[in-house]
Amino acid sequence: MSPLLRRTPRQNPADSTVTLIGKPGCHLCDDAREVIVTVCEELGASWEERDITQDAELHRKYWEQIPVVLVDGAQHDFWRVDPKRLRTALGG
Repeated sequence: MSPLLRRTPRQNPADSTVTLIGKPGCHLCDDAREVIVTVCEELGASWEERDITQDAELHRKYWEQIPVVLVDGAQHDFWRVDPKRLRTALGG
C-alpha cells in the first residue's frame, strides 16, 4: 500500500504538548489560551505558554503571527485556534 494512503496510528494525546506562543495583553492570545486549556484538559494533553517579549528568537520568528500554536514542536495554527482541528492533531 502506498505510504500516502496508509493510516498511521493515532498517538495518545497524553503524550503530546501544546505550546502557545504569544504576549501579554493580546486578546487573540487570550482566546487561543481558552481553547487550548479546554481541549488539553479534555484529552489529557499537556500545554505550556511562551512569551515572545521574553525570547528574542521567538519574537523574530513569530511576531507577525501571534498567537502561534505548536503541537509537539511543530507549528499547528496561528491567529485563531480551531478546537476540532486541535483535537484531531492531538489524536482525540
